[in-house]
Amino acid sequence: MAKQTFTTGQVLTAAQMTSLQQTAMGGGSATAKTASYVLVAADAGTTVAMNAAGATTITVNTALFAAGDTVFIQNLGAGACTVTAGTATVATAGSLILPQNDAGILYFTATGASIFYDYIQAGAVSPLTTKGDVYTFSTSDARLGVGANNTILTADSAEATGLKWAAAAGGGANWSLLNAGGTALTGAATITVSGISGKDKVYVIIQSASSANANSNISIRINADSAANYFTVGPFFNIGSTYSTGILAANNDVAATQMILGYTSSNQASEVNGYAQITGGNSSGVKAVVFAGGGNAAGGNGQRGFIGGGLWNNSATITSVSAFSDSGNFDAGTIYVYTSA
Repeated sequence: MAKQTFTTGQVLTAAQMTSLQQTAMGGGSATAKTASYVLVAADAGTTVAMNAAGATTITVNTALFAAGDTVFIQNLGAGACTVTAGTATVATAGSLILPQNDAGILYFTATGASIFYDYIQAGAVSPLTTKGDVYTFSTSDARLGVGANNTILTADSAEATGLKWAAAAGGGANWSLLNAGGTALTGAATITVSGISGKDKVYVIIQSASSANANSNISIRINADSAANYFTVGPFFNIGSTYSTGILAANNDVAATQMILGYTSSNQASEVNGYAQITGGNSSGVKAVVFAGGGNAAGGNGQRGFIGGGLWNNSATITSVSAFSDSGNFDAGTIYVYTSA
């Protein structure tokens, strides 16, 4: 029965005695609830029985109960019922979430402070629903949904659970392929990959490139630039030029407009492979630093390799890179462009 005040000499009925006995044994008269509910003073000494298909809450406020008062709470419905601190405090060593057929006693140590004794502390229903979810706690057990790919779990006191998923900070560059699957080198002398704006680091790979014409220099250009002074620092070097295997010397026959990766031999079928690494191209007014290298492996006197670096003599933000054949259209090969912020 609900908490009552008795007077001296009052005679209790059999029904009142039965109700008192039930309350003393942890039962008592029950009020059925089918929706979230805020406890009232009349709930002291009674059972609040939640029966709802969906999730519900029972809220506990201050200035309603006295020290020593109890409220028995049970959940009969399929939806989890959470005992929630409103203006009062609710402490527990177990869980404030009651799955179906779970129950507990709310015991008040003061008018604004209570302890919830959860009957089932092991095997309670988990709030986790999805692969990769994390079991956390705010004012009660809580679910932190799985984060996006490649994010990491980070402490953040501003979040309800004190945790969040965030992009990894610091460390090395996080490279991603800009042109999924690569771009085929065929049908034109210039093949361009755009969409680089906003990326400070660019890594370009040319794989198995060849030209329809013999004796073609295969190179890389930035923003389709073909100005006369591509580099302001450092020449390109020719490694193992015709009949000079193993010799490293300045490559005087390469025009300054080229970032040469290789040379298609006239006397042998050859494919050019090479790379270029570009940094500092995300800010207008800053000249990007470029390192590049490559070559063919045709054998014989058609074998050549190139390596070099310097500055792109242009202060524009880099928006694209191109593979360029200076003699004839490409007829094979692939260009891959990786970027990092």
